[in-house]
Amino acid sequence: MPFFICPNCGNRELSAERTAGFSTRPKGCSKCGFGFVFELLDDYYPAPNAAFFVCDQQARVIDAGRGSFELTGLTDEDVIGRPVKEVLGLQWSQEGENGDPIETSLEWGVRSLGKKVSVNAEGDLPAEAVADVFPAYDDDGGLLIVLTPES
Repeated sequence: MPFFICPNCGNRELSAERTAGFSTRPKGCSKCGFGFVFELLDDYYPAPNAAFFVCDQQARVIDAGRGSFELTGLTDEDVIGRPVKEVLGLQWSQEGENGDPIETSLEWGVRSLGKKVSVNAEGDLPAEAVADVFPAYDDDGGLLIVLTPES
């Protein structure tokens, strides 16, 4: 049974829990009420200090979830509606990498896990992180980007 994760609070739940009750229509997060969650094809546990960013099919930020302010110093108002690579200043390490994981996930609908990236958000010091990029498996498209700061 697939797992789902909430980008707002990091809550994980099974797909059966999302449709429990009378309706077969999937619900949002059962813990915080956030409107949508992302399906994970494998079991995935983000680090406690991971930052979540939700993007539309043009890679514009539509929500900054748990840990985003702590990593970047930017509020939701600072990032929503802007291209994620621009607002976060993402620079991918090209160690054997064939292109940008965000573009790959949008174009091919595949996950990109464990990609090293430098995050240089506006007005903040550069930070090294590991990125996990998940495509949305619905008709709307989009992405979930999870950035885990390196210690």
